[in-house]
This record gives sequence, C-alpha cells and structure tokens, in this order.
Amino acid sequence: MRSRFSAFALGLSDYLRESWAAETRPASLPVDDPTQWVRLEILDHGESGERGTVHFRATFREGRRWGALEEQSRFRREAGRWLYVDGEPTVTRLKPGRNAPCPCGSGRKGKACCLRH
Repeated sequence: MRSRFSAFALGLSDYLRESWAAETRPASLPVDDPTQWVRLEILDHGESGERGTVHFRATFREGRRWGALEEQSRFRREAGRWLYVDGEPTVTRLKPGRNAPCPCGSGRKGKACCLRH
C-alpha cells in the first residue's frame, strides 16, 4: 500500500497499472491529476493466504482545498507480488484552521506549515 501511495504522489502511472489486478485495472490514468497526496496513515491490515486487506486514510490537497480519502482495500498475491483488486473509498473534505495542526501530519500549526499564504 505504501508503494502505491508513493506512486500516486509521484505520478508513476506505469507502476500503478502494474500493481493493479487485471480485471479491475482502468484502461488509463489521468495524466494531469491536480491532486497532491501529502500523508498516508495505515489504520488496519490483514492477510489470509493469498488475500489481504488494508484500511488506510490518505490526506490530499487540490489547490487550496484539503481532503481525506479513507478506504478498505483488497489485495491479492500473484507470483509473489501483491496486486490491488478494489476498495470502498470515502472522501471527506477537510477545513483545517490556521491554528489547528497541519493536515500534512508535520505536528506544526497549519499557519506555520502548509496553510501559509
């Protein structure tokens, strides 16, 4: 899951497609995605044989708007590699205040970190 998050953050669409199960893989991924992925939190995970699950929350930014994508993802191991099968995503818009902790997870106040104007 961490490698897929990094691939989304870096725009590595080839890696994302290679790590996606063939039956659920999209034909293409957006080239000019305005989403800036800034934080990943693994909330839970499990494995049973060749199947696995990861419950995560990923914080993102689109322009000046912040959000969090939370998903219970399903994975399958094929030829020694874990492939993303599908998930149940929920997107929540965040409204961080200037004096609240920064949503990037730095531990600093938003006004001294990502919320600087």
